[in-house]
Amino acid sequence: MPSPLLNRPGAVATDGGQVAAHYGDPLPEQRRATEAAVLVDRSDRDVVAVPGPDRLSWLHSLLSQHLEQLADGAGTEALVLSPQGHVEHHVVVAETGGTTWLDTEPGTGADLAGWLDRMRFMLRVEPALVTDDWAVLTLLGPRGDDVLAAAGLPVPTGVTPTDDGGWVRRAPVVGDGVPAVDLLVPRAQLATRADALLAAGASLAGVDAYAALAVEAHRPRVGTDSDHRTIPNETPWLASAVHLEKGCYRGQETVARVHNLGRPPRRLVLVHLDGMEEQLPPPGTPVTAGTREVGRLGTVVRHHELGVVGLALVKSSVLEKEPLPELRAAGSVVAVDPDDLVVATDDTVLAARERVRAVRSATIGR
Repeated sequence: MPSPLLNRPGAVATDGGQVAAHYGDPLPEQRRATEAAVLVDRSDRDVVAVPGPDRLSWLHSLLSQHLEQLADGAGTEALVLSPQGHVEHHVVVAETGGTTWLDTEPGTGADLAGWLDRMRFMLRVEPALVTDDWAVLTLLGPRGDDVLAAAGLPVPTGVTPTDDGGWVRRAPVVGDGVPAVDLLVPRAQLATRADALLAAGASLAGVDAYAALAVEAHRPRVGTDSDHRTIPNETPWLASAVHLEKGCYRGQETVARVHNLGRPPRRLVLVHLDGMEEQLPPPGTPVTAGTREVGRLGTVVRHHELGVVGLALVKSSVLEKEPLPELRAAGSVVAVDPDDLVVATDDTVLAARERVRAVRSATIGR
């Protein structure tokens, strides 16, 4: 169902129509997130609850993260992989009060919950899709903790339960070190909780603002910044959502083999586009070098400082070339951020920085 926050002034819905892409000021909303505190309605995310005394050891055996000894009040990330090691689901985990909560990409929760249910066997676990009952909000910005305190909510270090049965979770930073806190709230109280946070000093921002800062922080989304061939080693998930020393889980052999070889087939990189096209290219747009397809674009956004940027999966063999060949996507010149280059010699980095500056100023010919 569409979020009640879509009724707020200036709200423009996402293509899915469930939450607001922005509230009339896309770029100022991003800036306020970096300077003050904004509330982002992410209630389109799916939520799966896993209670039961066997839940942690069971999830530990299925997912990529070390969960067997996850402490009450802790949070982390994990992946569901195919037997071949391809990423199927990314979940953000919260452990509190005898339940492990998994929130995941919109529209994927039913598939995740169904797979978990099939993996139960005789264990004492009860995975269930609870999206109809629970919703996720995210508070971004350096003043976020002040807003929580003013609203009478706990300021978490990990995951802290709230009186309504939900929780407040410290999340990884986005953008250039922008603090983030996720809140799980009863869906029936979504508007009431939002009003309390807005009265405490936050302002509304759409999911476009969150996406722009997530792109800057190299935080990918399953199905948008990944495809059916993506393995964790190609992405930052290898560091945040995979435990490389835990026991066996589905897809582990691929992860371990590529990790030991040290060279994934592709790498997720931040790219700068020249912004000459009016419409931003959609996820899955091919990245080409001459006539050869060498990668794919994922999320592409208009960033309040960086201009048009995005995440792209590009072949490692291309990223290792000196000089890097000219890359294009949907009529735009694509420049890989110099910090993401595999080869980091002084001359290469200098040339890459010049190219990024040229792309951002639209001085490269089309």
